[in-house]
Amino acid sequence: MRLPRSAAGWTIGVFGVLAFALGLVGLLSPDSLLVLLGFEVLDVRPSGDYTLVYMAASSMAAVNMGVYYVFAASADYTPFFRWTVPFRLVTFAVFTTLVLTGAAPAEFFGVGLWEGAGALVTGFALWREGRLLPSRS
Repeated sequence: MRLPRSAAGWTIGVFGVLAFALGLVGLLSPDSLLVLLGFEVLDVRPSGDYTLVYMAASSMAAVNMGVYYVFAASADYTPFFRWTVPFRLVTFAVFTTLVLTGAAPAEFFGVGLWEGAGALVTGFALWREGRLLPSRS
């Protein structure tokens, strides 16, 4: 595997490594990730509480996503970089709305901010490199 060859590739690669690492934290210590996100950690979970199952599923998705991002960065796969920008901005909007409506704790805004800022940085890097829009040739 090679290192990213562009600034946009580096933004994707760093995001991928962080997603992978936080996914591992969620798999190995879900309570630690819940605390980081501002959610309450219960000593005893009532019957029918599937929080830990959801944490495992979303953490595994983060691990997988992290791998995809690292591989895309390694391959300098610009179309993938472009695709991430609008979808990460949508994620920012949804997660921020969850915080603003009180459905999620204030600390959860950090996840939305991470997505939104990452999308803007990747988009800016693509723009600076002249690769924000696909070539018409």
